[in-house]
Amino acid sequence: MPEGVVATNDHGLIEAFLDMLAAERGAARNTLEAYRRDLADFAGFLGGKRIGLATARSEHLTAYLRHLSQTGLAAASRARRLSSIRQLYRFLLAEGLAADDPSHGFAGPRRERTLPRTLSVAEVEHLLTVARRRIQELTGRERVRALRLNALLEVLYATGMRVSELVTLPRAVLAGDERVLTITGKGGRERLVPLSEPAREALRRYLAAGATGEEDGPKVRSAWLFPSRSEQGHLTRQRLAQELKALAAEAGLDPARVSPHVLRHAFASHLLDRGADLRSVQRLLGHADISTAQIYTHVLEERLKRLVLEHHPLAKARLGR
Repeated sequence: MPEGVVATNDHGLIEAFLDMLAAERGAARNTLEAYRRDLADFAGFLGGKRIGLATARSEHLTAYLRHLSQTGLAAASRARRLSSIRQLYRFLLAEGLAADDPSHGFAGPRRERTLPRTLSVAEVEHLLTVARRRIQELTGRERVRALRLNALLEVLYATGMRVSELVTLPRAVLAGDERVLTITGKGGRERLVPLSEPAREALRRYLAAGATGEEDGPKVRSAWLFPSRSEQGHLTRQRLAQELKALAAEAGLDPARVSPHVLRHAFASHLLDRGADLRSVQRLLGHADISTAQIYTHVLEERLKRLVLEHHPLAKARLGR
């Protein structure tokens, strides 16, 4: 809500907070909707007890969190709700719209550490090998689709971009230096990501299919790099996931283990395992906060363990016994 506008009810308070997130932090639409759902649920719980957001106390938040636990909501989801509530009250206090912060001092539910699903380097290389081999085995429309899938996988593994960023790449993204892509991520934030030579070559072959008139090749008139007959005009996330799972099955990998998001995790994990620092990986992934990239710290820990075991003189002496 713009400066000077006074919110008079719970809905108005939540909308004022969301307006601030959009205007000052550039929060994406999906992020705003997630906050709206979390906070509306809390406000609804309080409303059932005839309590407003501005007058809620710590015991009311305790009762709400107990209610969430009793309904079976996962610890991670409960922690996210509490985080949303904390941020709301920081805003309300700063704006003078609440006299107290009921979330102050709450540690929140304990979250189990879950590691992101990923693939080994060998598994990714095998997947890419099968994708390239299919191009040689197919003709016509199926060959063009194989060229497209190969280009998508090469670009995805080379950049670690989100699947939504990948399928909505404009054709104009290739107009500049072909060694880098300018990606527009969450909240409209732009970042540069380097493009490997295999990824550039895969894109050249895919685009050449349209230039030579192959059936269903990428049409020059399309504004999208990966156009399709979908309502959006570009390849959908769902379609890419389906094609990737079919390729995984053909490659002898469990399709349940393979998805665009898993390849994004593989990109990050493999970089860190080979010496990249967490801050650089955070920037490449497009995470606004480094804490989001810290799910990969287990990779750094394993690398440090290997470093000590392989290079520390006492470790070598013990291994040699």
